[in-house]
Amino acid sequence: MSELIKFESTVSFLLAKVSTAFRNSLERRMGEIGLHGGQIFVLFELWKKDGQRQIDLAKKLDIAAPTINKIIKGLIEINLVERARYDDDGRSTRIFMTPLGISMRPQIEAQWLELEENCLSCLNETERIILFNILNKLRSNYTGRPDPEDGE
Repeated sequence: MSELIKFESTVSFLLAKVSTAFRNSLERRMGEIGLHGGQIFVLFELWKKDGQRQIDLAKKLDIAAPTINKIIKGLIEINLVERARYDDDGRSTRIFMTPLGISMRPQIEAQWLELEENCLSCLNETERIILFNILNKLRSNYTGRPDPEDGE
């Protein structure tokens, strides 16, 4: 019989633990301004391009249709986004930022930057660059997309 795996000694185990710790920190920080962590990523996408279809948001965020629906319902309830139809396309609904959703961006960005600095405070600039590149490679490996879609 071969030696048993020491899960705690694997990169996958450590990555999962770091991801969980970060997610908990994200939830706490965003909770301070009345949001959930998942909602932030929908807002990020809408700030890049307002008026997206729900299905497109789900695809960009790699989440299931029921999950994106729940997130958007929550954002509608707190008046950060709204559903509407384009005049030229009565079949599909689009998600648009509300004035409140637009006005909250500086507050959300401030929380995000504090989270980022807390997360990376133990790393020097070179380590930050290397970590960023490694995480992008891992993300591409999982998603099958070569590069982050920051430009979209």
